[in-house]
Amino acid sequence: MEMIRLDDTYMKNSPIQSSKGNQFKWEREGVWYKADYTGYEGLAEYMVSGLLQYSNLEEMEFIQYQTEEIGYKKAVYRGCKSQNFLPDGWQLITLERLFKNFYGQSFYQSLYKIERVQKRACFLVDQVELMTGLKEFGSYLCRLLTIDALFLNEDRHMHNIAVLYDDTGRYHYCPVFDNGSALLADTTVDYPMEEDIIELIPLVKAKTLSADFMEQLDVAERLYGQKLYFTYDEGIINELLRKEHYYPEDIKMRIKEILLQQRRTYSYLFRKN
Repeated sequence: MEMIRLDDTYMKNSPIQSSKGNQFKWEREGVWYKADYTGYEGLAEYMVSGLLQYSNLEEMEFIQYQTEEIGYKKAVYRGCKSQNFLPDGWQLITLERLFKNFYGQSFYQSLYKIERVQKRACFLVDQVELMTGLKEFGSYLCRLLTIDALFLNEDRHMHNIAVLYDDTGRYHYCPVFDNGSALLADTTVDYPMEEDIIELIPLVKAKTLSADFMEQLDVAERLYGQKLYFTYDEGIINELLRKEHYYPEDIKMRIKEILLQQRRTYSYLFRKN
């Protein structure tokens, strides 16, 4: 596989912020590239988007990632690439920025002044629908929280949920993207490779409505119904990992174990083909 070489000409600063810092990101000829920063973020993006193909999401509702080897200056990084999904003249606006523009306050801080998780969910949905005119944001939020719970994405805060703003002044739903913090990808600090995933999984904390993935998903499903289901099995996981060319087998085996464990935990989300 030929490595892609990138330089500072293509370097970009993303409006999407991570709680663990910012990866190197580039855009070249309509393709976004991201270098791994704390572990195997590129493989996490690839696997999550690959398995979303085996869900009831439509193709345009999520972004597909492929892994990539990236040469930058004198270093070589593993990472991923995806097509730029933003039409010319459109903007990607995070919920934090949107709320700050409307009210001059932090959305995240305002949300967590509310004690009950259910009231936080209602506040978030009501405010986004008020600010954007979008309908059924609760269903959209429920899909995000399902993905985060199943794949252990620990980085879905108000800087990391966004809407699209077109050149006529209308808002649109943003496709699901940026799941690089899923699947215990941070092997540098929080989830070292040598530790048991059964011990690590309970340490992963959500960041949207609650620190507890199950709690926030349960609240969202009670309010808005179950909005997402999956049909993948171990065979599909194996096939996706087999097709990937850059990451070592020990990381792939760890991801497989995590995915199978999470599939057992959230078995109600799965249906037969």
